Amino acid sequence: MSNSTIVRMKITLDDVTPAVSRTLEVPLNIRLDRLHTVIQTAFSWTDSHLWEISFGQTGFGIPDPEYGFDGPLDARKATLAQVLADTRRKTFRYLYDFGDAWEHSVKIARVGAASPHLTYPLILDAVGMRPPEDCGGPWGYAEKLEALGDPQHEYHEEALDTLGDDYDPNAQPDIPLIEARLEALAKKLAPRTRRKA
Repeated sequence: MSNSTIVRMKITLDDVTPAVSRTLEVPLNIRLDRLHTVIQTAFSWTDSHLWEISFGQTGFGIPDPEYGFDGPLDARKATLAQVLADTRRKTFRYLYDFGDAWEHSVKIARVGAASPHLTYPLILDAVGMRPPEDCGGPWGYAEKLEALGDPQHEYHEEALDTLGDDYDPNAQPDIPLIEARLEALAKKLAPRTRRKA
């Protein structure tokens, strides 16, 4: 996905200790549904739950026809460039899994020229492993970490089942793996060139 202007953003998973964040560069004209996919890839989420990107009171996602006009605006029909220009915001929110409520704070660090030698989206930094999915959100994750560290805890066995006995919340993400996944995603999102028959 090439574009002459890119956005550098830091995405932090809220209310989770130890800290989990990713610093990315994405094309300014990226569609919001594709930005969702980039965030999923950067955090190694499994993209198996509902999500929403919110700029103040305005939410974008994949509308469900059953909800009529009460749902989010269609993320497939909006670009980051359009929404940033309309809202004049330097921060926004990304919510993944409405049940567990994994809230991510997104802060725009800068907007600048893309390097012609790089492929976007690009990961610049990754801190912390994201919690396992379906573990009860930030509160449930904190409780499971506490139980995992205490063999006498009443939920120790449940924490072992969910997290595994070798789980290390201080482990660092595999940045080369994330880079490879983002590179594959960039190829998938690249505009197709049409061949003449």
